[in-house]
Amino acid sequence: MAMVIRFYEAGGPEVLRREEMAALDPGAAEVKIKVEAIGLNRAEIAYREGRYLERPKFPSTLGYEAAGTVVAVGSEVRGVTKGERVGVIPNFSMTEYGTYGEEILMPSSSVTACPSDVSYVTFAAVWMQYLTAYGGLVEIGGLEPGEYVIVTAASSSVGLAAVQIALALGAVPIATTRTYAKREALLQAGAAHVIATEEQDLVAAVRRITGNSGARLIFDPIAGSGVEKLAKVAAAAGTIIIYGGLSAEQTPFPGGLAMVRGLTLRGFTVFEITKVPERLARAKAFIYSGLANGTLRPSIDRSFRLEAIAEAHRYMEKSEQVGKIIITVP
Repeated sequence: MAMVIRFYEAGGPEVLRREEMAALDPGAAEVKIKVEAIGLNRAEIAYREGRYLERPKFPSTLGYEAAGTVVAVGSEVRGVTKGERVGVIPNFSMTEYGTYGEEILMPSSSVTACPSDVSYVTFAAVWMQYLTAYGGLVEIGGLEPGEYVIVTAASSSVGLAAVQIALALGAVPIATTRTYAKREALLQAGAAHVIATEEQDLVAAVRRITGNSGARLIFDPIAGSGVEKLAKVAAAAGTIIIYGGLSAEQTPFPGGLAMVRGLTLRGFTVFEITKVPERLARAKAFIYSGLANGTLRPSIDRSFRLEAIAEAHRYMEKSEQVGKIIITVP
């Protein structure tokens, strides 16, 4: 028997249930993993609440990231062996698979090797954040050395990953956060500039920083009415990439500015990278290299035990963290 987290109806953290389930054998193309650590993501909160890109099928598990040890492999699996240290790449549907458990089954295509010098806790914090940031900034955004890039909600794990990737590319990351409370943490994380949007004029600050030219690339998980201000600080022919919907507001299309300045407003999800083999291969090479040379350094804000998963979700909902929230599994 092994503990697994499931839920039977959409709702708040209280719907998450701890259950004991009989051990399952992997299917032909599956890998069974003994989980050591799990990385939490906003997508899982949205999924639990019934407002994600896909709706849960009850009873449903959830979770996109984990790291641990392979304990069994299916008959058709190649390149993954029993006893190997691995992590999970988010390229599957949570209606079929999830990582919230002591033992999990994963498609072999979702499993990737964990370097010997990287801890399970660190490796559980790698793939969603860096794949999302790499995809938006590099594959879609084409960020170049010397360019300004605005990273909103920069204290999130993806935001910090975007700051690190921008620095690795020689770009200039401008981080935004709501208040000054996280300013020092963002500067220490490598942000060239930090703008507190509830305490500063975003438009005036960006114009000052960029010499009135604006930023060619803006990476935003918030959406909502704030997109209109982002359009005002975008450079001519700039691109606003929206990869989340933290705002409960409708997102207007800034048509006038888009036409006058030739702006592009584009949605993005990590699946544009993880489900395209050529892009995923490039992303993995970039991320493994960054982990090895130290340019990519996952930041862990706080960890919880698996039995405290509801508390961990409540903590994430407060948006107080700087970096990744991790679940450790005994």
